[in-house]
Amino acid sequence: MKINIYYGGRGIVGDPALYVLSKMQAVFEELNVKVDRINLYDEKRNITALPSTMNDADGIILASTVEWYGVGGYMMEFLDACWFFGNKQKIADIYMCPVVMSTTYGEREGMLTLQSAWDMLGGKPCNGLSAYVKDTVAFELNQEYVNVIEKTAENLYRSISRKTIALPASNQAVKQMVSVQERIELTPQETEQLSRYASDDKYMQTQKEDIRELTNHFKTLLEHDGLSEEEISVQSFQDNYVPQKSYSAVYKFLIKGYQKPMILDARNQKVNCYFGNVEKQDVLCKLQKEKLKEIMQGKDTFQHAFMSGDMQVRGDFKMLRMLDEIFSFTMKT
Repeated sequence: MKINIYYGGRGIVGDPALYVLSKMQAVFEELNVKVDRINLYDEKRNITALPSTMNDADGIILASTVEWYGVGGYMMEFLDACWFFGNKQKIADIYMCPVVMSTTYGEREGMLTLQSAWDMLGGKPCNGLSAYVKDTVAFELNQEYVNVIEKTAENLYRSISRKTIALPASNQAVKQMVSVQERIELTPQETEQLSRYASDDKYMQTQKEDIRELTNHFKTLLEHDGLSEEEISVQSFQDNYVPQKSYSAVYKFLIKGYQKPMILDARNQKVNCYFGNVEKQDVLCKLQKEKLKEIMQGKDTFQHAFMSGDMQVRGDFKMLRMLDEIFSFTMKT
C-alpha cells in the first residue's frame, strides 16, 4: 500500500497541520505503508506535473492550514492541475483524506472544499480532520487529540484495505450534467508529458511567441491579398520610388527576421528590388524587421533610424542620406 501526502501550507514553524501529518505518517509507517510527502511550496514551479505522482498511490492526504481565508493558493493550484492534467481513471480508485487546521476561522469550510473537489474529480473522499488551533503547544500536548489523529489515520488505512464503497454523491451527477468538458482523448503517458510541458515556463513562453508570430503572419496575408511580408516590402519600395536623374546606387539590407538580404538597385528612372544577394553594394544596412515596417509606414526615416542606433550602416554615407529622397514613404491615416 502507498499513501501520498500533499501539504499545501507555507511550511512555517508552528503550523499545526505539520504536527498532525507527522503523527499520521508515524501510524502509517507502523502499518508498513509506504508514504511519500510532497510539499507544494517546494514544487510551486512544477505543480502542474504533480498529478502524475498519484498514479501509483492507493490513497492520498490533502493537507493545508487556513491562515486567513480558504485552503491557500498552492492547494487550489494543485486541484486545478488534477482537473486539467490528472488521470481520471487513476483518481477514481484513490481514497482521499482531507486535513485542514486553522489558526483563524474556516477549517470546516476548508475541509468541505477539499472533499467536494475530490468528489468532482471522481475520487473517493474519506472522513478527515479539521480543527481550530489557538495554542499549538497545548494542542500537541493533549493526548486525546493525539488519539483522534491516530484514529483518523487508521480509518484511512482500513478504507483502503477493505476497498470501502461510498454512496453516490450529487457532485458527480452535477458534473455529468453541466460540467462536461470537450476534451481531446489522450493516453496517460501523453497527459503526463503535456503536464510537464505546461509546467515549463520557458517552453510555454516560446509557444506563445510562436503563436503570436504565426497570428501576425496570417493577419498580414489576409490584409494584403495573400502576399508574403517579403513581397509586400518589395512592392512598397517599388511603389514609393522617386526617380533621381543621373543617380545610381546599390543598397543591401540585412533584416533580422528575413532569411535573405533585401537588395535595392536604383538606376536613374527605375529601381529593382528583390530578396537575394549581390556581389558588391554601395551601402550595407542592418536593422530589425519591425523598424523597416515603421519606415515603410512613414512612422520613421532611414536617417533617424541611423542616428538613433536602430540601423547600422557601412559604406557611402552620402548615399545613405539619399535613401529618404529616393523613397518617399508617407504615413497612412
